[in-house]
Amino acid sequence: MRTAGVLVRHELRMFVSLALWVARRSHGAGGGRAFGYARGQGAVMSGLAFVGVVETLTMSVLLRDYPTVHGVVLVLDVYAVVLVVGLHAANVVRPHVLGPYELRVRRAVHVDLRIPLERIASVRRELRSVQERTDGELDLAMGAQTSVTLELNEPVDHLTFLGRRQEVSLVRFHADDADALVQAVRQARSAPSPLPDRPA
Repeated sequence: MRTAGVLVRHELRMFVSLALWVARRSHGAGGGRAFGYARGQGAVMSGLAFVGVVETLTMSVLLRDYPTVHGVVLVLDVYAVVLVVGLHAANVVRPHVLGPYELRVRRAVHVDLRIPLERIASVRRELRSVQERTDGELDLAMGAQTSVTLELNEPVDHLTFLGRRQEVSLVRFHADDADALVQAVRQARSAPSPLPDRPA
């Protein structure tokens, strides 16, 4: 039952992302600097959506003499295409966000990891192919590659897709402009902390 609830919330967030994408708006980027990561995946997602549309049309022709089966298959095929487009939309509208106190690393609606800047020991541009993950590491690849590596001086909690909590001290992820993100994080880490508001 809990898994079903997680899947429902996941798909609802996908549809919200699709609506934001159509409206050309982003999610959770207010007050920070956004860094996209979906550019390299766009062609792949477009290809998957195209294949889904072709399959939908093909099955419609093959099953035209079986209206009940045709109706069921049509709904499933259209839903699959919408989910593919929704996944791409989620990647676009939910960018990584660098704020004054934290770096928010995201991937679609699956991952939203908040990393306090004081816990970042080092950040570097590092192009890596997906490899076997070890404990304490989080790899958020796009197109089977990551381009930014964060080493932390203190672990942060990461909630998996099904809600399991794990500690990570090394995070690898992709950014379309990895050099700009790395430079911005380094500058934010070295900048003096903003003074707190003066009490009234």
